[in-house]
Amino acid sequence: MSRRVPQPTTPPRERAFLVGVEIHGQEYLLPLEDSLTELALLCDTAGLEVVGQLTQKLAAPHPQTLIGSGKLEELKALVEETLADVVVFDDELSPRHQRELEEAFGSRVRVLDRTAIILDIFAQHARTSEGQLQVKLAQYEYYLPRLTGRRKQLAQQTGGGGGRAGSVGGVGLRGPGETQLEVDRRVIRREIAHLKEELERVRAHRERYRAQRRRSRLPTVSLVGYTNAGKSTLLNRIARAGVYVADQLFATLDPTTRRVKLPGGEIALFTDTVGFIQKLPTTLVAAFRATLEEIAEADLLLHVIDISHPNAMSQAKAVQQTLEEIHAAHIPLLAVLNKIDRLSDPQAARQALQSFPHAIAISAKTGEGLDELMSAIGRLLYQTYIPIRVHLPYHQGQLISLFHELGQVEQVEHHRNGVTLQGRLPGRLVAQFAPWKISSRTPAREEDNAQLVQQIP
Repeated sequence: MSRRVPQPTTPPRERAFLVGVEIHGQEYLLPLEDSLTELALLCDTAGLEVVGQLTQKLAAPHPQTLIGSGKLEELKALVEETLADVVVFDDELSPRHQRELEEAFGSRVRVLDRTAIILDIFAQHARTSEGQLQVKLAQYEYYLPRLTGRRKQLAQQTGGGGGRAGSVGGVGLRGPGETQLEVDRRVIRREIAHLKEELERVRAHRERYRAQRRRSRLPTVSLVGYTNAGKSTLLNRIARAGVYVADQLFATLDPTTRRVKLPGGEIALFTDTVGFIQKLPTTLVAAFRATLEEIAEADLLLHVIDISHPNAMSQAKAVQQTLEEIHAAHIPLLAVLNKIDRLSDPQAARQALQSFPHAIAISAKTGEGLDELMSAIGRLLYQTYIPIRVHLPYHQGQLISLFHELGQVEQVEHHRNGVTLQGRLPGRLVAQFAPWKISSRTPAREEDNAQLVQQIP
């Protein structure tokens, strides 16, 4: 008689209870309920099971526990009733708020915030050594001011027992009068400095790579957008890139670049980038600086928008805010309204186009609208010329040559410390000349010292 071999079972997921707070006078991109819906998706991606939620609107945050004392007692009762293991707040908690809340709930229940959940998702999805370095740096900088009583959790979040990261949980020797907490802080600060050095080397390597790309004269297109808008699906469709795709938030973290042939036969480089989200933690923006520079150096941005999402406009605004934060808002941008295959009414796509001027509606999944999109990209990269007047120092010889080679020069004025060029440039090149752009007819402060003015027929 054969025995049935027991099959391994999936361990039960931790149960999470969500808390949303709206402070009077503060601006929010999403309504409170919609923001909690997004937080629930983040928790699901992080491996948590959401078992309930609670909201409160306040005139001002409570100085100790963020929410009021009565609401805190209500929350404790609900957490007990639902057997929740984790309480997740939708906004980033201050170190004091987190410490007081942890004391209120006791050791059985963990207290996290949106930032901690996003950091955990990034840690799960980072595949390259660069991505892992960036996430680890963001984790250390987030947990450093919250270190009191969190040494075990920090060690688990950042890699535990082995390697440099694990030294946080295993520090043993202390100097005279030095507390263990002070030792841990010193070790983490040293680790942060080491990670920043490593990422600076990555940044320098990326800059050399970008300089090589600029010399090749191939234009670059960066796909940007809210997380889960369909950027990776679009890159896979137009370039057969094989980028990992999943219907979840932050499925792709590491940038992927592919060569794509445009309808006119020209070649462009397309790069898929990490998705944005509202309330994107500042620690992540700083840690992912090397990756986000890929966006700031692009010739054209494709802003991919999930037009089937009920909060598409708010998500688009969140992306625009992040582009401004990373100094990329000046780059030519083409809005791409994706997932029209999910719209039950085709008229809805046409109405959506009215909300996004110069946008193109597509379905990256079915391929609908891609021919129009690729033609528009070709026009913007190679056929659209923009009037511009710049004063370039002579040490910017590469840009001077670039203007002559790829632009339409109408006038040249030589000065003691540089040259003023007036003419037209392909739209994809305008961003490179932005620091030297002249808005008025007067080309430079040295107008009286002009040595040669050459009109180009």
